[in-house]
Amino acid sequence: MATYILLSRLTEQGMSALKGQPDRLSEMRREVESLGACVLQQYATLGVYDFVSIVEAPDLKTIARVSVDLSARGNMKIQTLSAIPIEEFVAGLD
Repeated sequence: MATYILLSRLTEQGMSALKGQPDRLSEMRREVESLGACVLQQYATLGVYDFVSIVEAPDLKTIARVSVDLSARGNMKIQTLSAIPIEEFVAGLD
């Protein structure tokens, strides 16, 4: 499984939804899993992004589906990054 970092920013619609249903954040984990990926960690952040999620997925097709599906709802905009463990990165430099 590959690791991905999802950087999320709430839209105005998403901010309103969050204020009305804060438990909606925990439902994201189940939704991601239903799309074939696994949420390892979730963080609320201050700054440019509102949330950072560390996610594992079997392939690019799956993580693309997760990003598009969650973004299409209009509550957030997601930037998805591929994450390489440092050991693998260094080994690839040889």
